Amino acid sequence: MSGGTRTAIVVGVGAEAGLGATLGRRLAQTGRHVFLAGRTAARLEAVAAAIGERGGLATAIVADATSESDVGRLFDTAVRTGTLDCVIYNAGNNVSKPIRELEAKTFEDTWRVGCLGGFLVGREAARRMVPGGSGTILFTGASASLRGRATFAAFAAAKAGLRAVAQSMARELGPAGIHVAHIVIDGGIAGERLRMNRPERVQQAGEDGLLDLEAIADAFLFVLEQPRSAWTHELDLRPFKETF
Repeated sequence: MSGGTRTAIVVGVGAEAGLGATLGRRLAQTGRHVFLAGRTAARLEAVAAAIGERGGLATAIVADATSESDVGRLFDTAVRTGTLDCVIYNAGNNVSKPIRELEAKTFEDTWRVGCLGGFLVGREAARRMVPGGSGTILFTGASASLRGRATFAAFAAAKAGLRAVAQSMARELGPAGIHVAHIVIDGGIAGERLRMNRPERVQQAGEDGLLDLEAIADAFLFVLEQPRSAWTHELDLRPFKETF
């Protein structure tokens, strides 16, 4: 392990204009060596290269968040490089389908990525952080973390489950010095995914009607840097236009 090097892991990194990539860039700006994990090598390497061009340190690692062996390998690599003090779980796969048409496999796959992966990453983070008595674990939530809308049963089950995992971890790990927080993204994100898949949603939202990627990252960094005398467990973010 490199003595003074701090490392961070972001799981769920895709497009450069996406939340995972934005969080990775911001963490690299704090001087951390950031490990970017996701399923697509080309995208991960592009984000890592962009961070390197700005003078930051980033390593791309292809990993399936629902695989215990992949998650273990990711963490082993990060802790060999330095002191792991921040882990963000940002993976998820939003699915909308009427309940009568929803296949069991789709439901299970959605839950595995949205909830099981969060458990595996959170567990490995706790195993590495608790002996040192410090560290922060952040989970990306969604509107579905709090309510199940029509046709979103699979996504709601996954996100509500992840929220429950985060709550349980916070209560267990807080006294051990580990800050666990769940950040609810209650609205559309102004990133590549929404612009590519639902351009009509972007147009409908209008100016400032979507969550800005850098503004979301500001909130994550705010929670990360909180003194332990006043920790936040749950924070919800939405555009000023969003109803709730």
